Amino acid sequence: MSLFKSASVVSLLTLASRITGLVRELLIASTFGASALTDAFNVAFRIPNLFRRFFGEGAFSQAFVPVLAASKAQHGEAATQLLIDRAATVLSWALMVLSIIGVAAAPALVWAMAGGLQQNPRGFEVAVLMTRWMFPYIAFMSLVALAAGVLNTWKRFAVPAATPVLLNLCMIAAAWLGAPWFQTLGLEPIYALAGGVLLGGVLQLGVQLLALKKLGLTPHIGLRWSALRIAWADPGTKNILKLMGPALLGVSVAHISMLINTQIASRLAIGSVSWITYADRLMEFPTALLGVAMGVVLMPQLAAARAAGDTGKYSAMLDWGLRLVVLLAVPCAVALIAFAKPLVAVLYHYGAMTDFDVQQITYALMGWGVGLIGIVAIKVLAPGYYANQDTKTPVRIAVVVLVITQLLNIGLVPLFAHAALTLSIGIGAMINAVWLLSGLLRRGSYKPEPGWGVFALQVIAASALLMVFLMWANAAFPWTQMRAESIKRIGLLALVMIASSAIYFIALWAAGLKLRQFLRR
Repeated sequence: MSLFKSASVVSLLTLASRITGLVRELLIASTFGASALTDAFNVAFRIPNLFRRFFGEGAFSQAFVPVLAASKAQHGEAATQLLIDRAATVLSWALMVLSIIGVAAAPALVWAMAGGLQQNPRGFEVAVLMTRWMFPYIAFMSLVALAAGVLNTWKRFAVPAATPVLLNLCMIAAAWLGAPWFQTLGLEPIYALAGGVLLGGVLQLGVQLLALKKLGLTPHIGLRWSALRIAWADPGTKNILKLMGPALLGVSVAHISMLINTQIASRLAIGSVSWITYADRLMEFPTALLGVAMGVVLMPQLAAARAAGDTGKYSAMLDWGLRLVVLLAVPCAVALIAFAKPLVAVLYHYGAMTDFDVQQITYALMGWGVGLIGIVAIKVLAPGYYANQDTKTPVRIAVVVLVITQLLNIGLVPLFAHAALTLSIGIGAMINAVWLLSGLLRRGSYKPEPGWGVFALQVIAASALLMVFLMWANAAFPWTQMRAESIKRIGLLALVMIASSAIYFIALWAAGLKLRQFLRR
């Protein structure tokens, strides 16, 4: 399966996930607006997601996938099945203990994540209760990350990319059907969202286990203490745990930044946490379709190339990935900066969402646009280190970037309020990406192929033309005033998006760029 085909499969399925995720956010925004209770839910949902990234798709995946790919390439499938069983055993025991502690420590976790919620005692109480209900979601999603790592290593990319849709569907059902039902029962309607999250985790794990069963790779989890001791002593498990140490620190650094930012946002105007969350959802479209898809596909392939000693293939895959990032992330960044308000208005300006909310989400989204290229590029560059089983270097860089980001917050928050939080992260991501790239170049691990100078000029010229068009489209129509004409506004946005794509790619073609080169990997 070619890299482009694999990335396309992941990207299209991720698009389905992000579309259903957007529908989820639109429904939540329309039903609940931006209030103390939505802030409470967003904080409560971030807590299990934070730990999930520690023990699941973050540190664990960064350590597990390279070791798994190397085992498959060097030792065969029988030894790799044993590695899967023992890694699953250690992970399951750790998650069980973590879930018990998390439920008990929910008040402290909510206070640590967003102590400013105590300005509204009811909001703080709701956040604590929903955190307790949703905390077991960590266990399900961390095991989903293990299953996804196995499936991706076996080049079965479709199921891991598609299963997040199940979470979104469960949350849509919870907001649409569950919230009114809870209200009739005399319960706070927003509690239905917590139930939707938990059900979504169960369904995602079930689907992935079925996919593993078809491949004969179902993990066998040891439930006895003796099984845990054997799994803990396994050399492969020890290697994963060794790599997880720096990876955990790296994920910690990223989420310490998020934790600090959430604390700051919770102390700004009411609704700030929700404004940033809604902007995040839009920003996740390009980062998921480009960055996440590329990272998922490249990680096991880079690790396999390294295990086989094929340095030429390793460098060529990185070069292809970076060119694709530049080709697609630059115009997306232009759109988030020059066309943010129409995007927010068309997607969120319904129900309880006010004109003021639209403007505040717009500011946050523009901040993300500044750093979008860096955010996406990191998803390609970091696997270049993880494939070498080097989890330390990205951590060192991340620690310095964290300090830079928070120094930026000190200067920017008084000027731009909540929008400064996304802007500072965006600037930090650009610094992080440049640093990662320079490290790979210095080591000689990545050797750029010829033609980068001309390629960059072609993209810049086409993006400049795109920006002029989007700035005109932003000013030419009263996007927020067309609230009552939702069909007309949606249709107009669709036309602008189609025209934007045509302008960008025709400009690239006129500049002499041959898009077929991206199909050859």
